[in-house]
Amino acid sequence: MKLISVTNGKLSVLDLASQIIKMKDTVDFVHIREKSKSIAELVYLLQLLKEGDVSAGKLVIHDRLDLSLVQNIPNIHLPASGFSVKSVRKRFPSLRIGRSVHSLQEAENAETDGADYVLYGHIFETNSKKGIPPRGLEELSEIKRRLHIPVYAIGGITPDRVSEVQDVKTDGVAVMSGIFSSRDPAAKAKKFFDKCREGK
Repeated sequence: MKLISVTNGKLSVLDLASQIIKMKDTVDFVHIREKSKSIAELVYLLQLLKEGDVSAGKLVIHDRLDLSLVQNIPNIHLPASGFSVKSVRKRFPSLRIGRSVHSLQEAENAETDGADYVLYGHIFETNSKKGIPPRGLEELSEIKRRLHIPVYAIGGITPDRVSEVQDVKTDGVAVMSGIFSSRDPAAKAKKFFDKCREGK
């Protein structure tokens, strides 16, 4: 399985760049999800990552299509409330487009509209979704069976739970708090990465 580390918007630009550079060889993608940072801060972050030899192909820009295009980042992730996959695919056919989904129907629609992958969750209980029941593995398994594009799981995933997600043939996991809220994000990413590779 592949590992996507998702930034949590809580680190400074310098600290975030440092952690991403440290984990660049033990994650498959880094999903830049920094809603509170200005465009200038995000551009500076990308500059630091480039100087740290982090491949642009390893980065995924959350929602900010303008940033992705201007900075030549080939991966864009569209939240459920963002641009439609169909419109982005039509205008920018070379981009790799992901979509957040919360049901089988949304997942099927995303694939029909041209998404390259879907991110489904939240799978387990998580502090970032307090009070919202987790969606569990059953629908995740059904989505994986019905779709032809990669399906990634997110939400409350710990290293010990990676195998549960792996059991339903999911293509990978996306982890936010489990990595970036830890004391040593790079070390935690390595732990997740090793667990994702164990079942190969």
